[in-house]
Amino acid sequence: MTHPLWPLYDLRLSTRDRKLGDLVLRMPEEAELPAFVELASRGVHPPDEMPFSIPWTDMPSSQRERSSYQFYRGTRANWSIDSWTLTLGVWVDGEPAGFQDLRAQGFTTFRTVATGSWLGQSFQGRGVGRLMRQMVLALAFDHLGAEVAETEAFLDNPASNRVSLAVGYRPNGCTRLPKRGVSAEAQRFRMTREDWRARPRPVVTIEGLEGCRELFGVEPPDAR
Repeated sequence: MTHPLWPLYDLRLSTRDRKLGDLVLRMPEEAELPAFVELASRGVHPPDEMPFSIPWTDMPSSQRERSSYQFYRGTRANWSIDSWTLTLGVWVDGEPAGFQDLRAQGFTTFRTVATGSWLGQSFQGRGVGRLMRQMVLALAFDHLGAEVAETEAFLDNPASNRVSLAVGYRPNGCTRLPKRGVSAEAQRFRMTREDWRARPRPVVTIEGLEGCRELFGVEPPDAR
């Protein structure tokens, strides 16, 4: 363990894809965050679209960067077993590509996780979004003992909805979310552990988990 005070810095998820090369998900060090800021500044979605219920990409540059930094730091400062958000940077063949979140409320009781993500536009449409979602689901279902994963996306965000269906989620009704100050329809999705295990999935190598188990409220496999 190289980060005994915050072992989540040692958590690393990796896989190799024949077309994309090596994908790595891990918590960025402080000095690595500016590269992701630069990536987001080059565009995450077309200006006339908004895939996020919190429109952070609409903020002016300096405000967006400061707000994003506060969010990343806040996920560490506010972490608890009952409420956590794991924010992982995504690297494709060593190049920063975006962020993939895994979060939970009352995980030890409900065993349910949710996901959220963003990708720089140059990495979209190549299968990166699907693969990075599968990587955090492998962590949740195969190593943390999750029983259910949930997600949602606006109806006019077909790319995100296609990823959810391709990974194995099932439609789970509709909801309404704020979009630039107005209400918009969104599709909800749900996946069980059985759904996850019933489909082909990538081989994901997970390192550094042992030092993090306490933060998730998860016992070692031999203690269950």
